[in-house]
Amino acid sequence: MQATIMATQMKYTVLALVMCITTLASAQKFVNEFLNIGVGARAHGMFGSVVANGEDLTSAYWNPAGLIGLENSLEINAMHANWFGGIAGYDYISIGKKFKEKNAAAAVTLIRMGIDNIPNTLNLIGPDGNVDYNRIETFSTADYAFMISYAKAMDEEGKLSLGGNLKVIHRSIGSFGSAWGFGADIGAKYKVLKNITLGLTAKDITTTFNAWSFNLSEDEKSTFNDTGNEIPVSSNEVTLPRLVLGIAYQTNIGANFSLLAETDLTFSTYGREAALVSKNRLEIDPTLGIEIGYMNKAFLRFGMGNIQRRVNIENFDESTIEIQPNVGLGLKLGRLTVDYALTNLGDRTDILVSHIFSVGIAFNARKASTNANEGI
Repeated sequence: MQATIMATQMKYTVLALVMCITTLASAQKFVNEFLNIGVGARAHGMFGSVVANGEDLTSAYWNPAGLIGLENSLEINAMHANWFGGIAGYDYISIGKKFKEKNAAAAVTLIRMGIDNIPNTLNLIGPDGNVDYNRIETFSTADYAFMISYAKAMDEEGKLSLGGNLKVIHRSIGSFGSAWGFGADIGAKYKVLKNITLGLTAKDITTTFNAWSFNLSEDEKSTFNDTGNEIPVSSNEVTLPRLVLGIAYQTNIGANFSLLAETDLTFSTYGREAALVSKNRLEIDPTLGIEIGYMNKAFLRFGMGNIQRRVNIENFDESTIEIQPNVGLGLKLGRLTVDYALTNLGDRTDILVSHIFSVGIAFNARKASTNANEGI
C-alpha cells in the first residue's frame, strides 16, 4: 500500500513538472526565457551592461556589432553555470574569426540549458495494477540555441559598426514533445567621443516563432487522463521583440588603472507590474555595470539590475524597491582569459547565488598590453 502511495506521488510530481513546462511554453510573455539569461562571466559580473562596451565573442549574444572588436584571427569562448542549486545546467560555447582585410568578424554560438535525469514514472504502474520500479526511466528537458553572427565596420576609423545574427532554437521535453524556432537579432555600435560609446541591440526583431509538437503513447495519454491532467497538443508561440540601449564611458586612473562604466535600458512589451517602469504594456528595465582594470590584466566588476517594486502583502498601497547585485573577477594570462561571476541569478527562485565561470582562448594573439593607457 505504501509503495502504491509513493508511486502515485511520484507520478503526480513528474506530471506536474511536464505540465508546468508545457504551460510555460504556451505563454507568449515568457517564451524562450533561457535566452534572456545571458552568456559570459564578464557580462554577468556587470549585470549584462555590455551592449556598448562588449568587444569579445560574447558580443554575438549581447550585441553582434561588438564582434568587430575581436583582435585575433581565431578565438574560442565557453561558459558553465549551475542554476537552481545545481539542478539545471547552463552551457555556452562560441567560436569567432576576425577578417582584418574586410574589417569584419563572424562567430558561431551554441547555448544549452537543461535538466537531466528526471524520473519518468508515467509507466510505473503496469497494466495489471502492480508497481514495477523497473519501468522507471529518466528523461531530460533541454533548450538549445544555435546562432550565426556577422559584424562589419562601416567606416575606416571603426566608429560605426553593424552586426546581426540568425538563430535556430530547439526545445525538448524527453520524448514527449519538442519545438523548433527561428529568429534574428541586429545591433549597432557608435563611438561618439574618445571615451564614450553607444550601443543598440534589437532582440528577436522579426519575432521568433516556435512550433511545438507532442508525441505521447496511448498508455501515457491514458495516464494523463486518469490523473486529471490535460493532454498537451501541438501549438505555436511567438517571442516578442526587445530593444536594449546602452552607453559606456571608459577612462584611465593613473598609469596602471582603468575604469569602465555602462548603463543599459531594456525596452519590452512584457508589461510586468513589478518592473521599475511599467505602463501600457511597456516595460523598461535599467542595469548598471562597472569594471576596474589593473594593467589590462586583472579586473574587478560590479553590476546592479533586476530592479523591481515589491508590494507589501499586508498593505498593498506600500511597496519597496529591490535591487539585485552581482560581482565578478577577471584575469588575462597571455592567450587565456578567465572570468568568474558571483550572481544572484537564482533570486527569482529563492536560491541565493549562482556561480558562473567562463574561459576564452585566443589564437595568433597580440602581445598583451602592460599599460592601462594603451588601447583607450
